[in-house]
Amino acid sequence: MITETLLTWIARFISGVSVRWVDSQPDTCQRVYFANHTSHLDVVLVWSALPPHIRKLTRPIAAKDYWDGGWVRRKLAKTFNAMLIDRTEIKVHQSPIDLMLREIGKTQSLIIFPEGGRTPGGEVGEFKSGLYYLSKKRPELELIPVHINNMNRILPRGEVLPVPLLSSVTFGPPMWLEAGEAKMNFLTRAREAVLNLKDS
Repeated sequence: MITETLLTWIARFISGVSVRWVDSQPDTCQRVYFANHTSHLDVVLVWSALPPHIRKLTRPIAAKDYWDGGWVRRKLAKTFNAMLIDRTEIKVHQSPIDLMLREIGKTQSLIIFPEGGRTPGGEVGEFKSGLYYLSKKRPELELIPVHINNMNRILPRGEVLPVPLLSSVTFGPPMWLEAGEAKMNFLTRAREAVLNLKDS
């Protein structure tokens, strides 16, 4: 079975990733890391960019229809402790937000991709409302914007084998949902926090 250390090494080797922290630092406090999404490898890349003691407390959110498809993907998802969300079975009484909060309790952190699906061409699409509702139900959670650069070229949409190139993962300063902040204002602010890391 693939170990955490081996998976981390493979992800970093394929992506040639450099990791930067801008006005923030690794911490074991409970957080939601939210990143732009251009590749299936984004999940593994952000998780592997965290220090080992923080990785153990952090669960990436991943699409069940992709990561549950085949023995290899299931093993990989288990290795990085992914929380698989079924995007086809979302119901009022089975809210993914409630599931996430129930699973992480008071100690674990999350990695999410607020765009939902992957956005082609390296652009950052509009954020869906999940990040807002997570913050509204747990306003004390520290929100860390993350910008992933170049992964759309390393594993282009529709390709199976990655092309080795250099990429970067940049973690930005924490933010929180402000009291009374409207949903669209918050999502715009969160998206801009990710975009601001692009050239930092």
